[in-house]
Amino acid sequence: MRLGPLEIILILVLALVLFGGKKLAGVGKALGQSIREFKKEVGKEQDGTTTDEPAKVEEKND
Repeated sequence: MRLGPLEIILILVLALVLFGGKKLAGVGKALGQSIREFKKEVGKEQDGTTTDEPAKVEEKND
């Protein structure tokens, strides 16, 4: 099942209506940071330089 351009636009408009522009930008930023952190940790694991310490997560209260 493939999504066409109309379906993608509809999903984006619905997300904008449900979450609002400001909240949606924050969600996108958090998702990007999560992906970067995941890739960094996967790279460390492949190099054999992992630690058993949990990663520090900074939380912002808006």
